[in-house]
Amino acid sequence: MIPKLDDQYGFSEERFDSEPFFEVSQDLMCIAGFDGYFKRINPAVSRLLGYTNEELFSRPINDFVYEEDKNLTEEHRSNLRKDIPLLNFENRYQTKKGEIVWLLWTSIPVPESKLVYAIAKNVTHKRKLEEERNKLLVSLSKINEELEHLTHMASHDLRAPVNNLLAIFGLLDVDTIEDQQTKALINVLQSTTEDLKVTLNYYLEAAKQKKSVHVPTENLCLHLSLNGVFHSINSLILDSRAVINVDFSDFDTVTFNKVYLDSIFLNLITNSIKYAKPDSHPDISIATKKINGTRQLIFSDKGLGFDMEKCKHRVFGLHQTFHDHQDSKGVGLYLIYNHINSLGGHIEVESKVNQGVRFVLTFKD
Repeated sequence: MIPKLDDQYGFSEERFDSEPFFEVSQDLMCIAGFDGYFKRINPAVSRLLGYTNEELFSRPINDFVYEEDKNLTEEHRSNLRKDIPLLNFENRYQTKKGEIVWLLWTSIPVPESKLVYAIAKNVTHKRKLEEERNKLLVSLSKINEELEHLTHMASHDLRAPVNNLLAIFGLLDVDTIEDQQTKALINVLQSTTEDLKVTLNYYLEAAKQKKSVHVPTENLCLHLSLNGVFHSINSLILDSRAVINVDFSDFDTVTFNKVYLDSIFLNLITNSIKYAKPDSHPDISIATKKINGTRQLIFSDKGLGFDMEKCKHRVFGLHQTFHDHQDSKGVGLYLIYNHINSLGGHIEVESKVNQGVRFVLTFKD
C-alpha cells in the first residue's frame, strides 16, 4: 500500500493543490506528469523563467533545464517514476533571456496518478555567493603562496650581505677611531644590522614551516619595541624632522609576537613619514587606550591621508597604493593587517584627504 503524501511528507495533494496556497507562494510549485511535461504551475514558475504558461506546457520540462544538467536531471526523474522521492536536489534552469538560475527541488511522486508534486526554491543568490567565495579563496591562496615565496627568497638572499656587513664590523677596530661621532654611527650601523639578521632569520624559518608555522607570543614592553624601531630608522626620523608623541600611560605591555610588533611600528612610522604633507614635518601620535578592558594601540598622523569612500575596501589589500610616491609598494598595511589578525586582534582605520590617518589596533584579550 502506497502511503498518502500527508502521512509520509507532511502535506496532502489537496493542500498542495489548494488555490490560495498554490497561487500566492513565492516558491516555485508545479505538478508534472510521468511523461516529463508540466501539468500545472504557479505564477512563480513563469515569472522566474520568463516563459508564458503556454510555452511551458507545450515543451518537455528538460528543454528548460541547463544543457550541462539535463542528463543528471533525467536520471533523477527516472527515479521519481520508480516511486523514489527527490529531496534537496539542485539543478540549473535557463530562462528565456538566457540567464542561469539554480533551483533546489523537493519532488514527491504519486504513481497511481502518474504525477509528481514538486516545490523549488530559487537558490541562485546563494550559489553566486559560494562561487565568489571560492574564487576569493583561490585568489587568497595564490597570494599567500606568492608571499611565502617572496619571504623565503628575500630572507634567504639578504642573509649573505647582512653576514658580510657583520663580518666587516668584526674586523673594524673601533678603538683606533678618534672621532666620537663616527664611532657612534658605526655602533648604530652594527646594531641595526644585527637586528636585521634576527628578523631575516625569523622570516626564513617561518617560510620553511609555511602554513604550519606557530607564531610565538610573549609579554612585550611597547616602549622597548618602539625604541628599537626608533634606533633602526634614526636617520630617517632625523632627516624628516618628524615629531613623534608617545603616550603609553594606559598600558605599556602586550602579549604579542616580537617581530610582528616591531614590523607594525616600523611600517606605521615610515608610512607617516613617507606620506607627510609636502609643506610640513611629520606629526605622529602613538598611544595606548583601555576601553572596557580591551587594549588598543592608537596611531595617528596629520599627513596626506586618503579618501575612505574610494579606498575603504582596499586599504589593507596587497599592492594597494593611494599616492603617487616612488617608494609606494602597497605591502606595509597588508602586513600590519595580517600581523594583528593572525593573533586574534583587528585593525580599524579612519582618514580624510589632507587631514591625516588614524589606526586603531585592538589586541586579543
